[in-house]
Amino acid sequence: MSGAITHDLEGTVGLLGLLADPTRLRLLSLLDGAELSVAELTRITELPQSRVSTHLGRLRSASLLAEHRAGNCTRLTLDRKRLPATEAKLWSLVRAQTDDRVLAADRERREALLLDRREHEAGWPDLVAGQMEHRYSPGRTWEATARGLVGLLRLGDVLDVGSGDGVLTTLLAPRARSVTCLDRSPAVIAAAAERLAKLPNVHLCEGDMHDLPFPDATFDQVLHFHALTYATDPHRALHEAHRVLRPGGDLVLVTLHEHRHTEIARSYSQVVDGFSIDELQRLVEEAGLGVSCCDITSRERRKPYFEVVTVFAHRPADTEVPSRPRRPTTPTKKKAKVS
Repeated sequence: MSGAITHDLEGTVGLLGLLADPTRLRLLSLLDGAELSVAELTRITELPQSRVSTHLGRLRSASLLAEHRAGNCTRLTLDRKRLPATEAKLWSLVRAQTDDRVLAADRERREALLLDRREHEAGWPDLVAGQMEHRYSPGRTWEATARGLVGLLRLGDVLDVGSGDGVLTTLLAPRARSVTCLDRSPAVIAAAAERLAKLPNVHLCEGDMHDLPFPDATFDQVLHFHALTYATDPHRALHEAHRVLRPGGDLVLVTLHEHRHTEIARSYSQVVDGFSIDELQRLVEEAGLGVSCCDITSRERRKPYFEVVTVFAHRPADTEVPSRPRRPTTPTKKKAKVS
């Protein structure tokens, strides 16, 4: 019997003869809806390869199988498209009525093999599609990503409020006209001076976010990264950020969402237990800034699962904000350029 199976008595009897053999029935069951190589069929059925090949030869001769190359091997499958309607109904009936432990075990081993094959053949991007941010690959870290994205920035004169020892400044300084680091801790400013000594466009300043020691409209961008939870008067701190921004300048603020972990917060010297979205947006707008984004942007994976709020705001280009009266403070070193 060669070519397409004819819809006659001979074809029907021939199919019945093929199905009368248990091995051929197992092979057809495995190849119905799946593409498998001879080696894979041997592995699943645990039969000698010579026996598997012999029975596959009979099925090929009956034109029941289709095959195609996949890399270095040939895979076979039941060619249902070439089965005439009567033979297709007969095969479906045989499959539906045959409830056998051997066939069930074959199907389980086939599914395990196909799953294993997919995992080995799929590239890494396919395997982690939809969850890439949770999966590691060589060199794919948040630090590396941040350093790459910084290349898109074109910054003017930047003020980093609560700058700490200058880690963020090492990223931004090469993309800015100047960066001024402000922190109230002399020890932190000293550490920043050591870290940033080779960056000629960086300036260090010991000072208070509530009374910024700079003239009005000094900066194009103000960064407020995790500083506001240390503010005894958040409204005043935000007003000061507005005051030192040039018209059209931008504020980027990152802080904690409101939480109930006061003891933990106090251990880090924070005085505010975060801010709700509505409260933070209100504070920024009351300071005279236009808000384009105010939302929770990340959640820590370790307890107590602090959430982080990010705010993008700007000083409108056509408004003026009067200088806020300064609180008396002890003079500090001002804008000492790193050498």
